[in-house]
Amino acid sequence: MKRIKFVYIIIVLFFGISSFAQGTKQQQLEAQRRALKEQITQMKALLEDTKLKQRSVLDEVETLNSQIGTRQNLIKITNQQANLLTKEINANLKKMQSYRTELKKLKEDYARMIVKSYKSKSHQSKIMFLLSSTTFSQAYKRLQYIKQYNEYRKEQAGQIQTRTEELQQLNEKLIARKKDKEVLVLENREAQEQLKAEKQQQQVLMAAIRQKEGTYKKEIKKKQQQASAIDKAIEKLIRAAIAKANKKAGKKVTKKGTANSFALTPEDKKLADGFTANKGKLPWPVGTGKLIRKFGKQPHPTLPNITINPSGVELETRPGEEARAIFEGEVMAVQKLKGAARLVQIRHGNYMTVYYNIDNISVKEGQKVTTKQAIGQVRVNPTNGRAIMKFLIYKNTTKQNPQSWIYKM
Repeated sequence: MKRIKFVYIIIVLFFGISSFAQGTKQQQLEAQRRALKEQITQMKALLEDTKLKQRSVLDEVETLNSQIGTRQNLIKITNQQANLLTKEINANLKKMQSYRTELKKLKEDYARMIVKSYKSKSHQSKIMFLLSSTTFSQAYKRLQYIKQYNEYRKEQAGQIQTRTEELQQLNEKLIARKKDKEVLVLENREAQEQLKAEKQQQQVLMAAIRQKEGTYKKEIKKKQQQASAIDKAIEKLIRAAIAKANKKAGKKVTKKGTANSFALTPEDKKLADGFTANKGKLPWPVGTGKLIRKFGKQPHPTLPNITINPSGVELETRPGEEARAIFEGEVMAVQKLKGAARLVQIRHGNYMTVYYNIDNISVKEGQKVTTKQAIGQVRVNPTNGRAIMKFLIYKNTTKQNPQSWIYKM
């Protein structure tokens, strides 16, 4: 009896821990899958809506490329969910087999007890068993034995009933999991078909671009020049912010009024140390979004024979999404650049974060901000309907790769 209980406890603990871990992972994957599906829905609407606005083919290809990447990620996540369900189904099958084996043994033991009890079931035999005792102590022990035997029979019957009910529940859960898996497999099949159609559409657009490659190269070059002008304006603002901060701290400023590094007070140094300590763990500057352009030299996403060199990263998010500070600090500038959108610069000791293409800005120069505090909304481009924020990190005047600082970017 004790051995059966011990084996049962081990089985319950093993499968319980395994089920909890798989359940948590399944919930995480489901949350990711829903977010990806929402992104795809938004991108699809974006593509359909902006066609009416006769937007640039380059913009259309970039949006489609982003949608293809998101759908490929969705397929990957859905596959992981289906595989996890397969593991859970197999684990449940093993658990059911273990329960059936245990139930069979419990029934066999119970049957033997019933037979034994039947052979000595008469009330008279129990009385004779007690009266044949040679001492009062022996009679008491025999009475206790009869009670324990009856309780054991009840306990065995209860265990059989409990295990039978658990088997039924496990079977129902197994059926439900199989249905969940069927739904995921069907969704993945549909996603594969949609991905195929999107890639065909991508090929058509790319063929159109190749026919007028010279025209689109000029368009890309123009955009690069605009981006370079924005970068220079941002760097100028950073140098001005350094000079202003250093002047306030009593550090000598050059004739041109510029400097290359912040003079740090003990408070500034503490803030900078905190920023450094959180490298790779800092939150995203938007609550929901995806990386669409990485930092540094790379081939252009549409025309690979062209090299681009972004000074920060670009994040696409949903319209109306708030931009937020990635760490506590002080707002150094809220400005609109010439011929461009508005930006917010926040100082964190000798680090500076820049949030470009922001509307409805809710902070002002000199204001202290906290981690994840909203600073405005990501502006929606009226031409293509996309909400894209450029995000940069500087250490003094040196550009940093935001992907090295932001968690899982």
